Amino acid sequence: MSYEPGTSECRLLIDSKDQIEAVLANLAKLENTDHIRQQLLAVYNQLEGLHDLRRSKPAAVFPSTDGSA
Repeated sequence: MSYEPGTSECRLLIDSKDQIEAVLANLAKLENTDHIRQQLLAVYNQLEGLHDLRRSKPAAVFPSTDGSA
């Protein structure tokens, strides 16, 4: 089942998290990447926090980032 994002900002966050997941999977196959993976996981968790905020609040609270008013 696919996930349908509520806003373009959510779509960007989902895409970013997906890309980090792919990098984490690749790095897991390499030796001596534990520290890098921990840093990427921290970034992933920050993005997840932003995503949680956007899911829990109305879109009007977050102004558009595309330059339109």
